Amino acid sequence: MNTVELNILIPAFIAGMLILVTHIPLGMKVLQRGIIFADLAVAQIAGLGIVIAGLFGMTEHPVAVQGIAVSSALLGAGLLAYTEHRHAETQEAIIGLLFVLAASGSVLLLSSDTHSGEHLKDLLIGQILWVNSTQLIATACLSAALLLTWPLLKRYLGSLGFYAAFALAVTASVQLAGIYLVFASLIVPALATLRCGHNRLALAFLVGLSGYALGLLCSVWLDLPAGAAIVWAMSACGAAVALWQRA
Repeated sequence: MNTVELNILIPAFIAGMLILVTHIPLGMKVLQRGIIFADLAVAQIAGLGIVIAGLFGMTEHPVAVQGIAVSSALLGAGLLAYTEHRHAETQEAIIGLLFVLAASGSVLLLSSDTHSGEHLKDLLIGQILWVNSTQLIATACLSAALLLTWPLLKRYLGSLGFYAAFALAVTASVQLAGIYLVFASLIVPALATLRCGHNRLALAFLVGLSGYALGLLCSVWLDLPAGAAIVWAMSACGAAVALWQRA
């Protein structure tokens, strides 16, 4: 492996580690609550915010883009907290509807853009191979802040605090890795270790990190889209761990 490949792979792997730090414990809570597709919905709502920021010509102002994306995700989180409290029996259906509305809204807003296909692809599968040091530092700071304040958010804000932390974590990771990989990072490690009685967190991180490492290597060696390759690699690692636990 040459120096150029390492210079690309190492920041991408660090980005994966930062995503997993917040998404694995959140994923376990998502499975516990039975709101599997909430991540997709919030990620897509954050993506819609990014699209709106782009239409207003804010791509050269990352702080403004981040602000709009976070605001969009927090609005989605507020809706999810409200539906959990008032419409718990139909929450999964509402989550699915929110996802479809946000996804189709992005398509409509980009319909007049000649580069819409490229923008949608970036939103879905991300550009994790091209993360820069600024993005990594910002994500690391946000991850640390969320891990430190999460107990307080849950204690004082209840469900709203959980969804707010969820929205902030997803917003940052969508811009690094895309919607598909964010969903896989949240669900695959948590699902693969669902039957694990001891050391579940460590085993879940092993699944996630192995998936990122294997997927990134395959993307470079086989010239594949990195986000999609990592999703498949992580799913394969998760399936192997689940089968091992059954055996």
